[in-house]
Amino acid sequence: MTPHTPLEQQRRRKVLASIGALALVPVSLVARADTYPSRPIRVLIGVPAGGTQDVLTRAMADSLRSTLGPIILDNRGGAAGRIAVDVVKNAEPDGYTLLLGTAGMMTMFPSAYKSLSYDPVKDFIPIINAASFELAMTVHKDVPATTLAEFVTWAKAQGNKVSFASYGAGTPSHFLGEMLNRAAGLQMVHVPYRGSTPARQDVMGGQVQVYFDTVGGAITMLPGGRIKVLATSGAKRSPPMPAVPTFVELGYREVIAAAWFSYYAPAKTPKLIVERLRAEFTRAVNSREVRQQLIVNGMYPVGDGPELLLKTMREDTDRWAKIMKATNFVATD
Repeated sequence: MTPHTPLEQQRRRKVLASIGALALVPVSLVARADTYPSRPIRVLIGVPAGGTQDVLTRAMADSLRSTLGPIILDNRGGAAGRIAVDVVKNAEPDGYTLLLGTAGMMTMFPSAYKSLSYDPVKDFIPIINAASFELAMTVHKDVPATTLAEFVTWAKAQGNKVSFASYGAGTPSHFLGEMLNRAAGLQMVHVPYRGSTPARQDVMGGQVQVYFDTVGGAITMLPGGRIKVLATSGAKRSPPMPAVPTFVELGYREVIAAAWFSYYAPAKTPKLIVERLRAEFTRAVNSREVRQQLIVNGMYPVGDGPELLLKTMREDTDRWAKIMKATNFVATD
C-alpha cells in the first residue's frame, strides 16, 4: 500500500475534522431548518395595538402568508418596548418568535438607561430594516397657533404650563420635543406614554397640548379636526404632508429626526432559518402592495440587509448618545 504523502495526510485530517463537526450538529436543528416553518410565526411589538408598527407588520403579514404561513402580531406594551425585547431575547431561537425593533429600542436605550437587560447587537440577529419614517408636531385644535412661529410665541408666554406627549421616554418622539425646547427656548414638560394610541387619544382630547407623532399617525388624526400639524422632522418635506414645512426650513436646523422599524431574530437562530426569513421579508418589503401601504401611512420602504442595518445602528447609537449627553437625560421608567 502506497504511504500517504504529507499533503494527502493534511487533506485527510481536514475531511475527518469536517465530518466530526457535522456530527456535532443536532439532528433536530437540521430538521427544524428543513421543515421551517411548520407553525405560525409570532412578531413581538413593543406598544399597544393600533399604532404605526401594527400597520407595517400587518402589511408584511399579508404578503408573507403565502410563503411563510400565518404571522401573528403580539403586542406587548410597557417599559417603552423593553418587555417585548426581553421576550424575544429569551425565546427559543427557532425562528418562531421575532421582534419588530425600533430606533429607540436598538440605538437610543443603550444610552438612555444605566442598566439595560439586553445588548442590541449581541442578543439579536438582524433580518431586515423594513421602513423609515419622520415625525410630525401635532397640537390640539384649541392651541392658539396655526404656525410654528405662533406656537413658540404662545408657549413661551405659558412657561412650563405646556405639556408634550411622546410614545415613550427615550424615543425619537421624546427627543424631538426636547430638541425643540432647546432650540426655541421653551419649557414644555414631557409626558411619556406607553405607545402611540393613548398619546393620540390625549392630544385629541386636550389632556396634553402637543404630541410628536409619526407622520402616519398624524394622518390618522386629521380627519376628525381635533389636531393641527405644525411641522415635520425630516430634512425635506414629507410626501404624505407636502403642505407642512419642516423644522429645518422654519429655521430650527438642529431639530431633525428620522426613525425606522427593523425585524430581528434571537441570537443563535439557525443560519438557514435566518436566510429564509431574510429572503421572504425582503420580497415582502419590495412588493407593490406593501410599498403602497407604507407610503400611504407615512413610511418609506427601506429593505436594507444586515450589514447596512448594523451600520445604521452604529451611526444612530453614536448620534443619540451625543444628544442624550447634551440634555443630561437618563431614563427612569
